[in-house]
Amino acid sequence: VGFWDPLGFTSSGDVSSFKRRRTVELKHGRISMLATMGYITPEITGKFPGYLSPSADLRFADVPNGLAAISKVPALGWAQVVAYAGFCELSAGSDDWKSGAPGDYGFKVLTASAPDEKNKKLNAELANGRLAMMAII
Repeated sequence: VGFWDPLGFTSSGDVSSFKRRRTVELKHGRISMLATMGYITPEITGKFPGYLSPSADLRFADVPNGLAAISKVPALGWAQVVAYAGFCELSAGSDDWKSGAPGDYGFKVLTASAPDEKNKKLNAELANGRLAMMAII
């Protein structure tokens, strides 16, 4: 993945700002990859059996994919989604750019111990995250 900054966000040369922006890019890329899979998977494997909201007599199968789901899911369901997203945003990983490499939590199962292999996998994650951010739009 090459370095590309058409709007000049890094023109100041501040390393701390760059690391924070890279951390945010990785976090949004990971969320977008999950969201893309969440959009595709029900179409391939089917939806959960049972009720999303028993009180509203709403089954998982009744909820369409994409933006059409916004009007079908009850407000309390969206409140739960927002609360969970807030928890994820405020929990671990918000300040990793201050202490080390952005997005690298030392989980060797997904990355690698060898520096070249680790760099290759982290760059692939960055590229896949960028693609997912475009795909989920």
